[in-house]
Amino acid sequence: MRTQSLRTRILVVVGGLAFAVGTLDPMEGSILILAGGGLLALGTWMGEHPRPMKVYWLWVFALLLVGVGALWGLSLVGGVGGRTGRSMGWLLLCLPYPVGWLMAFGGIILRLVRLFTRRKPRGEVLSL
Repeated sequence: MRTQSLRTRILVVVGGLAFAVGTLDPMEGSILILAGGGLLALGTWMGEHPRPMKVYWLWVFALLLVGVGALWGLSLVGGVGGRTGRSMGWLLLCLPYPVGWLMAFGGIILRLVRLFTRRKPRGEVLSL
């Protein structure tokens, strides 16, 4: 196996694991989800994947970046609603976070399905 291919697979696996662990608590794990999305995008970009897949993962990372940034930014200034003086409409800035999360989750599921349903020649072991 080529070292470049091995590196990209390691990035994708580590990114997927970071994403999964961060999903256990989406608010506190948002940084871990962001890092996992970044590793998934980097591993896809460095690998030999079709251009649409690379663009898809870059969009996922961009949405996660904007959404998590808005989430942390609003938390930094005291949140929304209540006595803060900011309406709940400000939460729309955080909307890219769940959209990016859903896209990443769907992309990971699709990769796993393709991995396990790929036809392999006799005698060949399927690898990540």
